[in-house]
Amino acid sequence: MSEDGGGARVRAIRGATTVEADSREHVEARTQELVRTLLDRNGLGEDDLISIVFTATDDVRSAFPAEAARTAGITRTPLLCARELDVEGGVPRCIRVLVHAYTARSVGELRHPYLHGARQLRTDLPE
Repeated sequence: MSEDGGGARVRAIRGATTVEADSREHVEARTQELVRTLLDRNGLGEDDLISIVFTATDDVRSAFPAEAARTAGITRTPLLCARELDVEGGVPRCIRVLVHAYTARSVGELRHPYLHGARQLRTDLPE
């Protein structure tokens, strides 16, 4: 992006993934895959990021998704973890992300990644 922002606007991008087992290694790997996929699909770098909010279902307890993002190199962006609502019939072992970023892409050009078992949450979106 250019120094004047290049026509960038603040946008929010969602995504989610699931873990097959609640282990630190699996949570870290899937969270890093989710963040990397979201950034790559949307042409974003850390300088474009404003903040990232992660949520996890109650059955994900072994690691903080934000910690996984930090170890993957997201070191200057504010990160927050929270609990997902425990809704009957919800997707188990699910980690969700909400990224706020500057981008010149329109809302229709944004790519929201839903990976692994979380794909069922947004079947209307292209992969």
